[in-house]
Formats: sequence, C-alpha cells, structure tokens
Amino acid sequence: MDDIERIARRFKLHDVRVLISVVEAGSMHKAAERLATSQPAISRAIAGLEHAVGVRLLERSPRGIEPTQYGRVLIKHGVAAFDEFRQGVKDIRFLADPSTGELRIACSDAMAAGPVLAVIEQLTRKHPRLVFHVATGAAVTLLRRLTERNVELVITRATEADDDEQIYVGGLFEDNVVVAAGAQNRWARRRRIKLDELVNEPWTLPPEGSAVGAILLEAFRARGLAPPAATVVAESAILRSRLLATGRFLTVIPEFSLTLPGRDPSIKALPVELPGARRTMRIISLRNRSLSPLAELFIDSMRALAKPLAKGK
Repeated sequence: MDDIERIARRFKLHDVRVLISVVEAGSMHKAAERLATSQPAISRAIAGLEHAVGVRLLERSPRGIEPTQYGRVLIKHGVAAFDEFRQGVKDIRFLADPSTGELRIACSDAMAAGPVLAVIEQLTRKHPRLVFHVATGAAVTLLRRLTERNVELVITRATEADDDEQIYVGGLFEDNVVVAAGAQNRWARRRRIKLDELVNEPWTLPPEGSAVGAILLEAFRARGLAPPAATVVAESAILRSRLLATGRFLTVIPEFSLTLPGRDPSIKALPVELPGARRTMRIISLRNRSLSPLAELFIDSMRALAKPLAKGK
C-alpha cells in the first residue's frame, strides 16, 4: 500500500468540510456554531486531517486562524471535490427527471438580454421546472465566478481564458462591436463617419474591464487618438440604452443585439469603423469539471441559435 492509499484510508470528507468551515469562519468556535457541533469535535477533526497528511494545516495569526500553504492546497481541492459531489447529485436528479434541473451562467448584460434569454425562453417552455441563475458583469468578474465554481458556464468574447490550462473554451460565432446612437441623434443621419469626429461627443460606456469597452479604447488608440472620456459609466445595458434614446449619447454594443427579436428599433449602428472589433463569442467552462447534462443541453441549444448569427456575419 503506497502513502497516497494509506492517507486516503484515513481521510474523511466530513473533516475536509470542517477545515473549510474553520477557515471561512476564522475560528474553531465560530465553525462549531456554524456546523452545530462542539469545539472539541472541530479540534479532533482538524487533528485527524493533520495526522493523515502529516503536516500542519492551520496556524494562528492576528486575524484569527488561517490555513498554512498545505491547508490552502487541501482546501482548494476539497472545494472542487464538494462541487463535483453536488454536481453529481444534480446530474442524477436531472437524469431521473429531465424536466427539472438547475444551471448557473455568467455573461454580459447584452448577452443575457439576447441569446441567453432566447435559449432560456426556449428551454423553459419545454421544461417549465428548469431553473436558471444568470449573473452579469465585466469579463474579469465572470471568469472569477467560474474559477471559484460559483457558475458552471461563462459566455463572453474575452480572450484572457485562452491560455489558462484550467479553462476550456469553445467558439460560438463571430460578432462585431459597433458604435450606436439613438435614432434622434444627429450622427444617426450620417452615411459615413470617421472615428476622430466622435472623440468629444457625450459617451455612455460600460465599466473598466468590459470586453466591449476595451475594443472601443483599442480602436481609438490604434488611430492615434485619445480615448473618449465617458460622461456616464454604467454596467446596466438598460441604462445605457435609455441614455441613447435621449438623442445625445453614443455607446458601443455587440452587433448581435441589433439583430435579435425583441431588439430596440430606436437604436442604430453608426457607419464608423472600429479596428479589431470582430471577436469570437465563446462558451467557457473549467477544463476538468464535468459538465452537467443541463449545461450540455444549454450549450447545444446555444450553438443551434448561433448558427444563423454566424451565417449572417
């Protein structure tokens, strides 16, 4: 019997849960309250783990109890193990009754209101008891949610994940980012616009870290221009579209948002070229995380929806 097998025989999954709870709570006393057990029981569980692996997992600091470098490694893999276990239970339930299931997705505001909304509407019509949790935000935030295992899928045009060995990337369709304005805006009547003409216009832009916003900034810099100063910075696509409706503001949006059913007909793409604006929309998941049957169904449905979008480009 090798050392790994010997440790595995001594290992208790419950004790790993205790370790995670102690670190989250910052003390054994608080962890005991959280787990509805006694502090001596918490101490025994930690001692058993440390005996099994042969190293100290916790240490005291001015901020309370914190994990050692060994503890951090065990917690990282423990979180992954519990996540896989919970996902396994969900998969069994879904296989037993495909009309039920739960999926957590992260994407941009525009993607949530467009393709993701269309797929969710389609699937919930067929299976009314399905549950979807949709988180929106900047690309960096979305990817962090994924690596922390708070969501199962991320849909984004971000490229940061391409070189990350922990993340699997699959392409959906290519899409442009366009400069947009309300139908009443004076620029909406122009047939041709140069980017430098728009530098001093009122802009409403997504926050720093947005993949769409980054494309606009890169386009200005590629032309040797200083990026425009946003008058209104807002993550909400609804707020930005309302500002466009006033006829004063400009923004940047994915081109697909102007082609899908339910689009706002008062928003127009302006005839201005943005270098580097064509990017591939991607579905991203953790490479070594087993996809749930519902996630696979969602991906298949998203790819089916993406086919006409891809052909239209």
